[in-house]
Amino acid sequence: MKLFTNEEIRAIERYTIENEGISAQELIERVAEGVSDEISSRWRSNKPTIVFAGPGNNGADALGVSRMLFERGFRPEVYLFNIGGDKLSADCMAQRDRLLREAPEITFHEVQSSFSMPKITSSHLVIDGLFGSGLREELKGGFKSLVQYINEVDATVVSIDLPSGMFGDWNPQIVNRNTIHATLTLAIQFPRICFFISDNAELIGEWKVIDIGLSAAAIAGSAVNFCLVESRDVQHRLRHRKEFSSKADFGSAILYAGSYGMMGAAILAARGCLRGGVGKLTVNSPKCGYSVLQSSVPEALYRHNRGELNIVDIHPERTFSAIAIGPGIGTNELTVKAVGDFLASINQPVIIDADALNCIALKPSMLNSIPVLSIITPHAGEFDRIFGPQPSSEARLRKAIEMAKYYNILIVLKGHYTAIVRPDGKVYFNSSGCPAMATAGSGDVLTGLLLAMLAQGYPAELASLIAVYIHGLAGEMAAAENGEYGTTAGDIADYIGKAIKEIAGR
Repeated sequence: MKLFTNEEIRAIERYTIENEGISAQELIERVAEGVSDEISSRWRSNKPTIVFAGPGNNGADALGVSRMLFERGFRPEVYLFNIGGDKLSADCMAQRDRLLREAPEITFHEVQSSFSMPKITSSHLVIDGLFGSGLREELKGGFKSLVQYINEVDATVVSIDLPSGMFGDWNPQIVNRNTIHATLTLAIQFPRICFFISDNAELIGEWKVIDIGLSAAAIAGSAVNFCLVESRDVQHRLRHRKEFSSKADFGSAILYAGSYGMMGAAILAARGCLRGGVGKLTVNSPKCGYSVLQSSVPEALYRHNRGELNIVDIHPERTFSAIAIGPGIGTNELTVKAVGDFLASINQPVIIDADALNCIALKPSMLNSIPVLSIITPHAGEFDRIFGPQPSSEARLRKAIEMAKYYNILIVLKGHYTAIVRPDGKVYFNSSGCPAMATAGSGDVLTGLLLAMLAQGYPAELASLIAVYIHGLAGEMAAAENGEYGTTAGDIADYIGKAIKEIAGR
């Protein structure tokens, strides 16, 4: 699914109005109907309801919602802010006049000067139609005070389009207490980029998209830098296997993983790779890992490293379709040197995860040696150790976009909506996964799955997109069986094959 910026959405709205014979008022009616349907499906009409409408088109939407809810038996109290008496947009004015004409019994206040706060309790439903995506600057004065009051009373809040005080794209200076904390955000036509950044979760609450039928041609013809990866995106890219296939058709991979006391990471990564369909996997680990790997992952070949307890050299003895380094290797001085020497000598994309990233953090000059289109897979802590502390998730994502372009690599920034950041500036947020995946070893499984996809010949950009989605779906399926508390990384690995089967439909 394409994710659009505010300006891109406005362009699509203009195209719809100018080329498809749909007026702005008709679009407002569609918004109002969709929002009213959602509200009336969740709450009874006798729930005390207050609507706050701003002077622009978000306010027009809120006034349309007020009228439709009134028709459905709700009795909302409506506050329209028109400070000075001349601030309403033409569409907001038209919706105000229609509301007063068709629902004259409604309790309506047009605030032109002073404003007395209405009494709101935790039992109220508050509909936030103050500003939405039309906001141009941070809230000030009376609007800021109103938002703070709404947040303090802990009412149920439904925001139309966006919680007031937020911007649809980036929110670098946002102050949470000056921004509506929505229970439910009903986005118009598209989810917003800001929905996929953890900083904003408590402001947005649950979110849902209201489809208002904007131009399909304009949507299809618009190039974007942000997308949400869904099942159909992966299904279209997964290759079906031919009947006359052999293991040679599905690549050979080598995984450098493990150290004394951390062989579990190597096992989990190997299992993720094997479940992902690699033709042949070789695991290179210290000598101490021999019996552990041979007994736990007999399908993988074992190659002992020169080190007894740690990996001390990374020199593939032959050409492999794909290479991954990092899970459980530690940051021993000799291991750090081995990672640096390897990156300086290799000329094919590689997957760099976990302790290999921590080795790079100890010697950041290694970044300059990472091969073009390699994949690094940091969580927030690993990212900050390499690229410097970031004050927020949004800042971290923006830094990742900058660094992916600078080093010409892919950055899989792990989190709830894992972001696959490409060197061309495009960002793909992953839609699969669940809280059960916040467990030790989950990232090792992902590394193995990435390795499997890269070994099978998927380009690095596609391998990342496919592997991250499958990994998330496997986590969902494991959690359905074992619960959010009881799911382990091993469970996620076990469900990879079933996840691929579900996506591929075979």
